[in-house]
Amino acid sequence: MTSTALKQSLSLKESGIRWLWLAVLVFIIDNGTKLLVMDTMGYGWPNRIEVLPFFNLLYVHNTGAAFSFLSDASGWQRWLFAAIAFGVCGLLMYWMRRTPATNKIANCAYALIIGGAFGNLFDRMYHGFVVDFLDFFYGDYHFPAFNIADSAICIGAALLILDGFKSDKAAKEQQ
Repeated sequence: MTSTALKQSLSLKESGIRWLWLAVLVFIIDNGTKLLVMDTMGYGWPNRIEVLPFFNLLYVHNTGAAFSFLSDASGWQRWLFAAIAFGVCGLLMYWMRRTPATNKIANCAYALIIGGAFGNLFDRMYHGFVVDFLDFFYGDYHFPAFNIADSAICIGAALLILDGFKSDKAAKEQQ
């Protein structure tokens, strides 16, 4: 049986779909922290909470994508980003279905990205903006504020890159 045929014959229990619990956990933690921030903090710079010499909690809204990309658009970007999130999550769930559950790195990566994407998608659809609150800085330079969902997406992307290197190395060793 070829590896393609093997991947197609995986049951749900054997496939990476069983890792979706991690996406649900990311979604819950992300939305819980955002609700906590919205309920307990004032909006904007004057209401920041200084935590460390390089880190503040700062409640801000982001109507755009990463680094506020398209945040000054007239509102159409909300639907574009929602469509992208649904498309990417659908593709990642398809890949999870075809990936053995034992491939922990790839399945964790997919789940982290899905959980983060749905966390920000929920904000975008419910509020019309994404809630950001993690503010890292050095001197006067502030990295754009972000949230748990953004962190999960970045960690998931890094894990996919790591898994790609790992898979390439394994393929070369088999040759």
